[in-house]
Amino acid sequence: MAKSTTTFVCQACGATTSKWSGRCDSCGEWNSIVEEKPLSAGPASKSLGAARGRTAPLTDLSTEETPPPRTLSGLDEFDRVLGGGLVPASAVLVGGDPGIGKSTLLLQAAAQFARSGLKTLYVSGEEASAQVRMRAQRLGLSDAPVKLAAETNLRDILTTLEEERPGLAIIDSIQTMWADNVDSAPGSVSQVRAAAHELVTFAKRRGMAVILVGHVTKEGQIAGPRVVEHMVDTVLYFEGERGHQFRILRAVKNRFGPADEIGVFEMTGGGLSQVANPSALFLSDREEPAPGAAVFAGIEGTRPVLVEFQCLVAPSSLSQPRRSVLGWDGGRLAMILAVLEARCGIPFAGLDVYLNVAGGLRVSEPAADLAVATALLSAREDVAIARDMVVFGEISLSGALRPVGQTENRLKEAQKLGFTTAIAPARSKAGDKPGLALKSYPDLAGYVGDMFGAG
Repeated sequence: MAKSTTTFVCQACGATTSKWSGRCDSCGEWNSIVEEKPLSAGPASKSLGAARGRTAPLTDLSTEETPPPRTLSGLDEFDRVLGGGLVPASAVLVGGDPGIGKSTLLLQAAAQFARSGLKTLYVSGEEASAQVRMRAQRLGLSDAPVKLAAETNLRDILTTLEEERPGLAIIDSIQTMWADNVDSAPGSVSQVRAAAHELVTFAKRRGMAVILVGHVTKEGQIAGPRVVEHMVDTVLYFEGERGHQFRILRAVKNRFGPADEIGVFEMTGGGLSQVANPSALFLSDREEPAPGAAVFAGIEGTRPVLVEFQCLVAPSSLSQPRRSVLGWDGGRLAMILAVLEARCGIPFAGLDVYLNVAGGLRVSEPAADLAVATALLSAREDVAIARDMVVFGEISLSGALRPVGQTENRLKEAQKLGFTTAIAPARSKAGDKPGLALKSYPDLAGYVGDMFGAG
């Protein structure tokens, strides 16, 4: 016969028996024994069985709690991406290509946090302590009160954190950590998952913030199991092209602030310097008006950013013309080309198309559709558009122009940088901007006909 998993518990003293009786043998109370069924069904070795846990305290949504205090690093761009500063007991994951500047950025941030009074411990699993000290000397951070360790054994790291009790621990990187209770090589999926779980739960219990550095794959995603990204509170990507001096720190997940926020840095000989006005820097090297160039007024997180789309259209000698894109979505470029041909009668068959976002910024907004179409037509017709004109708007498959959000912020940024004309979809919510002329169009065909005499 199958063994019964039902238990009987005395409500007075908590004693457990395998059968019911009228009087508890432990405390002598009458009619206090109640039958309790197990929490889960299945084999005892594979399920929770009959053992019960503690009742979790419950609150309602109206509970008023003060927001967690934040610690500012002094790097305004870094604090902006974090949502206004570092939250205690939070876990942050930073990913990026090799050599992009992750360790440099975090060493600068660690020095600033330590100087502001937050006890900071930097654990390097990829470099020796002497290498980290050499970088600190080159960056002028040798006097910062940062505690430094070079270790990969997770048990030793947690013991050190327990002993030192820092306010912030930086682990560079999570792929080099290994736990001695996991039978796999360092960097494997099991080790990365186990190390991230132990570090995050330790940080939550001790009230310590932890920043983990993660490697990325060839596709640019953080290597290892995606569960690591679910464990942490904030996921940041450090982006940039090696040929450009600009670096973009982008938040793709943030439980304590807005996602898709960006911080802009410039790589210099003395480390990463902050860029307070990215729009002015991205447009600083603009040449005289040339065919194929259009300025887009975009929104990255909560800040407006103006960037230049550059396009080149040339006859192709290939049976299948080339479509090359840097900084934008290649599939969306194909959609814009199809709409121009189907709705405006402008074919690009037999033509190579090269599209680039100046400065190394990656744009993902659909609002850039109209700026891309403008750059394409300008390059194809060999007509330069006005230097003081910005363009933004989303293009639908029907050829209609759809309004986008935060139009006033886009126009305000354009006006601040000296632009006098803006092209936007009809029905855009824009206030009066003295000195800035706004031209609105309901569809792409009307815009093409007005600007380029076609359509």
